[in-house]
Amino acid sequence: MASRPTGRTAALSLQLARAHQDLRRRLADLRAGLGRPRRPDGHDDPLLAHCLAFCTALTHHHQGEDTGLFAQLLRERPDLAPTIGKLVEDHGFITHILIRVRDLADQAAATTPAEAAPATDLEAVGRELDGLAAIMESHFAYEERAIGAALDAGAGDDGWSEAVLRFRAP
Repeated sequence: MASRPTGRTAALSLQLARAHQDLRRRLADLRAGLGRPRRPDGHDDPLLAHCLAFCTALTHHHQGEDTGLFAQLLRERPDLAPTIGKLVEDHGFITHILIRVRDLADQAAATTPAEAAPATDLEAVGRELDGLAAIMESHFAYEERAIGAALDAGAGDDGWSEAVLRFRAP
């Protein structure tokens, strides 16, 4: 049985929407950074640094949902099993895209520090990021509608919120 909503619990759906907005911003920053010049010494490659930060934040968020938030909701609201199953399936698709993005970013960064990554490499990364943005947008909107209502109804927080709602600075 779900507990009565408290200010903190009811605010969780808003915090979830804000976490998703932060992930959207990070993806937009990554996309905007494609083609930025690399440092001559090859250190601190902007594409790799931003890709790693974004991929880590999104992966951490989804893992927190899968093992924390969704597990909590399933205990309290077994009727949400089909919805949660769909969201977990989406996380798998997104993970595969993130792996492709990382591989393409590594390939683009494999050029020598003095040369720019070939435009075709950056275009491939951009296409993957565009696809990822579209899938994320659909996924986030669905999740906020379906899970946000359950959060506002009083879902408990057994510690999952830290991983799902808070990210380290990129």
